[in-house]
Amino acid sequence: MRVSLWSVVEMVAVAAVLSAGVAFAQAPSPGAQQWPSTPPEGCPFPGSTELTGIRFTGVHSDYHCGDTWYPSWAPDGNLYSPWTDGKTEGVGAFSGKGETAETGQAVMIGDDPLRLKIANTAPVQIASALPYLGRYPCGSLVHNGVWYYGTYCLGPSPKVNHEGIDFNWPVLGPMPGFRISTDYGKTWTASPLTPEKPLFPEPKEFMGPVKMGAPHFVDFGQNMEHSPDGKAYLVGMGAADQDAKPRYANLSWITADQVYLARVTPGIESINDLSKYEFFAGHDAAGKPVWSNDFAAIQPLLDWNNNMGCATVTYNAPLKKYLMCVTDGWPTAGKMHSYILEADTITGPWRLVVYMKDFGEQGYFLNFPSKFIRGDGKTLWLCYSANFANNWNGVELKVNPPGGRYGLCLHEVQLLTPDTQTHKG
Repeated sequence: MRVSLWSVVEMVAVAAVLSAGVAFAQAPSPGAQQWPSTPPEGCPFPGSTELTGIRFTGVHSDYHCGDTWYPSWAPDGNLYSPWTDGKTEGVGAFSGKGETAETGQAVMIGDDPLRLKIANTAPVQIASALPYLGRYPCGSLVHNGVWYYGTYCLGPSPKVNHEGIDFNWPVLGPMPGFRISTDYGKTWTASPLTPEKPLFPEPKEFMGPVKMGAPHFVDFGQNMEHSPDGKAYLVGMGAADQDAKPRYANLSWITADQVYLARVTPGIESINDLSKYEFFAGHDAAGKPVWSNDFAAIQPLLDWNNNMGCATVTYNAPLKKYLMCVTDGWPTAGKMHSYILEADTITGPWRLVVYMKDFGEQGYFLNFPSKFIRGDGKTLWLCYSANFANNWNGVELKVNPPGGRYGLCLHEVQLLTPDTQTHKG
C-alpha cells in the first residue's frame, strides 16, 4: 500500500476550501471533561505540584476557517494570526504548492472567544518554497504596530517502508525569515531571505536536521507587555546532527526530539538579521542561563528523544507561569499526543501539568492565546486544529474532545490545582 501525506493533506485542504466561510461560534456543551494524564515511561519532566491537570469545560467555538492559527495580541486590542490549508472568509490557501506556496493572514476582532469576527487583512500571500515542497506559517508577532510573519519549509518527502507501508513524510526544513507589515496586515514587504538563504544557518546539508525548526514567538501578552527584558523569544523544535535512537519521520512538521530557544529585540531592521539574535546555550555552573550570539553554541532547552514536536509558549501573567504546549504527532498523520508543561522562568526547570494521549484524536498546533486568560489565570482558552486525516491506514480518527475540527478550534479549559483536582489518570 502506498501512502502519501501530501496527497492526503491536499485532498483534505480541497474539502476545506469547499466548506462554508467564517461563522459565529456556538457552544454545544456536552459537559466538563477532565483529561487523564498518562505520561509514557521515561518522561523526563517531574509532575507539577502547583498545576496538576486540565479540565475541558465543554464550551467551544464553531468557526469554519483554515488551520495553523497562532494569535498575537496587538496594541489595538485585536488578535492577528496566520492561517493556511483551508478557507477563511471565502478565501482558500494551501501551503504545499512549491514555487507558489500560499499563506493567509487574518484579524480576530472581539473579546469573547465565542463571538469573534474573523476577517482576512489582505489577499493570500505567495512565496516560493523551492527546493522544498511546502512553506507554512510559524512565528507571528505584532509589536508596536508592526506584524512579523514567519514561515518554514517542508519536504520533499523521502519514502520509507514501515510495517509494510511505503510512507512519504515531509522533512522539516529551514526558516526563510519574516515578511513584515506596518499597517496591520493590509500590505506586506517580503522577507529578504529564502529557503536557500534562511535566517538560521541550517540545515548543514539539504534535508539535514534543523534545531530552530518551525519557531514560534512566546506570547507575552498584549504588545509583549510581560517580556522580562523587552525581547521577543522564539521556541523551535529540532533534532541533533547525530541521533542515538532515530525513528522514521523523526523530524517533521509535528515530530522532533528537542526544543530550542532564541531571542531578539524586535525591529524591522533586526528581525531578519542573524547577528541580532541570541541563542540559549545551556546553564553555567551556578545554574544561570547562558546566552550566545553564536548559533553553533545553541543547546536544547528541553530534550525528550522521540517524544517532542511542535512547541508554543504563553506567559500566564496572573499565575506568573510559563505554559508550554508540545505535540508529538508521530508518525505525522495518525493519532497524536500533546502535553502541557509549566515553569517559573522561560529557561526552566519545566514540569508536567498533563500528558494528553490521543488528544484530538489528531490535535496539533496547540497554543494558549494570552488575551483569553481570565483574571485568576486558571481559566483560559486552548487554540488548536484537529483531524486533517479522518482515516489513516484503516484507523478511524474520532473527534475528542467534542467540538474539534480541521480548522480553528477554541476550547475553554481550566487548570487544576491540588485543591481542585478530582481525579488523576
